[in-house]
Amino acid sequence: MMKILITGGAGFIARNLTEYLSGDNKVIAPNSKELNLLLPEKVEDIIKKNKFDAVIHAATYDAAPKTSTKDKSKVLEHNLKMFFSIARCKGHFGKMIYFGSGAEYDRERWKPNMGEDYFDSYVPGDQYGLSKYVMTKYALSNDKVFNLRLFGVFGKYEDFSYRFLSNMCYQSITGDKLVIQQNAVYDFTHVDDLLQVVKWALTKDPPKKVYNVCAAAYERKYIAEEVKKISGKPLKIEIEKQELGREYSGNNKLLLSDMKGFSFTPIKKSIKKLYEWYDVNKEEVFRK
Repeated sequence: MMKILITGGAGFIARNLTEYLSGDNKVIAPNSKELNLLLPEKVEDIIKKNKFDAVIHAATYDAAPKTSTKDKSKVLEHNLKMFFSIARCKGHFGKMIYFGSGAEYDRERWKPNMGEDYFDSYVPGDQYGLSKYVMTKYALSNDKVFNLRLFGVFGKYEDFSYRFLSNMCYQSITGDKLVIQQNAVYDFTHVDDLLQVVKWALTKDPPKKVYNVCAAAYERKYIAEEVKKISGKPLKIEIEKQELGREYSGNNKLLLSDMKGFSFTPIKKSIKKLYEWYDVNKEEVFRK
């Protein structure tokens, strides 16, 4: 049994991790009110007191969603302060796992199938990407810190109002058409696959410090078509902006090489699983 601290306890990924890891481990997953990561002394106190085997840093300060009320000018400052409030306590925990982002590669310089070796080809121009870039620079020089770089994770508990695949499920269940703002090729990885990768990183000694966690890339239009098939409804698919957007996809060869025997869930199975969860829980989830 491991003693694990998961930050951002109210978040999508943290909630899934807490459910997944709690059975075999002692998990503490405070939300931002219970543990303010912008107060380094409070973070140090809880880490020193508990001597965690691992800290999974799932909290993030992202002001990108249109519905966000967060201060966009504070993204870099807050993300780095939260991260280093934990990392500076490295002498009091076993290992730290955090979630990077493809934004580390610089959104304006994305190219298809980006591998780990593409990192540092450019310095990100946006605050969020730059914060993740700095974290990775630190992780590469620290033997206790590991970056699981995410591209497009989806699953239960995510915000269906703007997260693409969940929004397609929401539209299909509650409406008569699927509206896509712009078609683009994006990576899609089910959160259950991420949970397995995290467990591997927790219980093993990963030979690398950074791994891309990405299953496969698909056009958003294809995803919408699959949701339509699963719904069984005669939904109309509308694409507001026809021009194909910039591709956002990663290369997972390094992870699959080091994580022996693991394979990502096929996209059709993943979509069906999420759709069925929303269908069962729609009254509770969609009324919020």
